[in-house]
Amino acid sequence: MKREQMGLIVKRDDGSEIVNYDDPSFPSYIYDGWIAPHVTWERVPHYHQDIEMLAVKSGKMAYSVDGKTILLNAGDTIFVNANRIHYSICVDDTTAKYVIFVADPAILNSSVAVQMQALLPILDNPELSYIRFRDINENTEDIFDLMMKLPDIKHDPFQITKTFYSIWEILLAQSKTIGFVEAENKSDTYKSSFKQMMYFIQQNFREPINLDAIAGSGNVSKSLCNKIFNQYVGESPVNYVLHFRVRKVAEYLRNSSYSLSQIADLTGFNGVSYMSETFKKNFGQSPRDYRKAWATGTATA
Repeated sequence: MKREQMGLIVKRDDGSEIVNYDDPSFPSYIYDGWIAPHVTWERVPHYHQDIEMLAVKSGKMAYSVDGKTILLNAGDTIFVNANRIHYSICVDDTTAKYVIFVADPAILNSSVAVQMQALLPILDNPELSYIRFRDINENTEDIFDLMMKLPDIKHDPFQITKTFYSIWEILLAQSKTIGFVEAENKSDTYKSSFKQMMYFIQQNFREPINLDAIAGSGNVSKSLCNKIFNQYVGESPVNYVLHFRVRKVAEYLRNSSYSLSQIADLTGFNGVSYMSETFKKNFGQSPRDYRKAWATGTATA
């Protein structure tokens, strides 16, 4: 794992995540992590070709998947299908601990038969955004136990592959037991527009951006633009831009020696004072204190 990417969700221009794999030669990421207020990896909408799974060890948190919020308690596990817009959410300002597993399904693609019979029924199903395992599901304990084993084998591709097959077997069984998640046609329709608007913001966040421009980039009206953003990220487009910029500030503080004035210019803020005020509201400390904590290895976000 690259230290400069710890605690950051690094995205391509189109909004898809560049997953920080544990080993560049094997496409999986396993982390025994946590979420708390003011961390950089909360409420960052993204998507990727990999599947994502998270098992909650303690506390409670939530995931937003294609605009739907799913509450997760200790002992719960969630599977998020490939290319779904998702992000984690801190609940009640509490800390939750979890194990996360992000992996390319191609790891399991040993033959055309396996692909057709086991992988595509899940990966290519537009109705299947996620599967949640909780205490009412018979497979919950088994999949949770498998997730808890992953941190100890994160650098062993053979053991990861073996465990991934066991996990996928449970996913198939669970999908047959409970049926696929009900299709949400509006969510599917709006997803394309939302991805276009995320791309526009990614490309233009350094410049002044208003609601008209964001809506226009997604070919939707301003009122629908507001509705889509509230559906997928729970905030207005303008607030989304502000939070996007402040996360970029965190990246520059961690990975550059630019002055605060330079960072304000690079991230679209109108002055250092406004940038610093906004940053402190989001991360609980000033930009200078954040940079110092990161440089000394004491930063938590």
